[in-house]
Amino acid sequence: MAHTPVTQAWVEDDLNARLVRYGDLIPCTTAFVDARTPGSDRKENFTIIGPGVAENPDQHVHIQAPHGFNVGGARQPPHCVNSQHSHETAEVFVVHQGQWAFYAGENGEDAEVVLTEGDVISIPTQVFRGFENVGNEVGFLFAVLGGDDPGRVTWAPYVFEAAKQHGLVLLQNGGLVDLTQGQAVPEDAAPQAPTTAEQAAQLERLDGAALDGCVARSATLEPARRSLVRAEGVLEHPIIGSERREGLPAGPLNWRHGFQLRKLIIEPGAASPAHARPQEEVLLMHRGDLSVTVGPDQVKLTSGDVLSIPVGVARRYCNVGSRPCELYAVDGGDTPSGRRVAMSASTETP
Repeated sequence: MAHTPVTQAWVEDDLNARLVRYGDLIPCTTAFVDARTPGSDRKENFTIIGPGVAENPDQHVHIQAPHGFNVGGARQPPHCVNSQHSHETAEVFVVHQGQWAFYAGENGEDAEVVLTEGDVISIPTQVFRGFENVGNEVGFLFAVLGGDDPGRVTWAPYVFEAAKQHGLVLLQNGGLVDLTQGQAVPEDAAPQAPTTAEQAAQLERLDGAALDGCVARSATLEPARRSLVRAEGVLEHPIIGSERREGLPAGPLNWRHGFQLRKLIIEPGAASPAHARPQEEVLLMHRGDLSVTVGPDQVKLTSGDVLSIPVGVARRYCNVGSRPCELYAVDGGDTPSGRRVAMSASTETP
């Protein structure tokens, strides 16, 4: 693949403003209407890029710039549950830590699938889903939502009744009122009516085979023979998205999401070619120590870090650790593309 010069000059932009360290994540423990329900009252929610679907206006957003998709996270101790709900846009989870069960159905009765670290699940829109940390340690999920505005979630009917018993009221405008903290429903707002049985029945239902078809297991991902970043010691695995012009084949979860997802594995000392993309790209660091060169700047990523890379700027990845690096890359759009580029020798990672 021929090298071409970078056509977009680097704009002075603090790369650290696009970096969110795992240790710096700011959680919200009352992001949703089920936050007081026993079994769901110990979860932490994160909005890393974009507003997500949080119902608490105090939820901290780390990077507010629109990307065409949202990135968030959920951290939960063992046996902590996220209640059944549905989404208006794509919802994809990457298991970063722990073992997780995902349930389909109004009460989680239709199907169940268990994922381990590195696995990915994409549950279709308008389907009730919930999830639980079924491991023995605190677990963490990366979440990617379609669109700059992923809308609001629709909760299963039982969620409203449980919330009422524990002092939380969801408003029609999507806000959340905590009666246990002395808050009251504003005069110019009204509570959200609970989801009815008739409304719940209109949602799609998935059996076990269908839910299992929403999963891409890390152990069975196939590396691409050709790709933009393929090099000695660098493998790229398509997960979400269609075939790309640069040679990357379609992933196993290749229906439209509004974004694409790939997994990269980089051996110690190996580096990707320098390349650029005309769409937003976000790196979700799973394992290892990775040096990322972006224009004239460099930053080191470790487990759980998230980096947003500017459009059109040359970037290069190098494993500077002693074990393989594993990371996931999210690209905006259903048909993203890119090209190899020349990068100044002074900015090459050793």
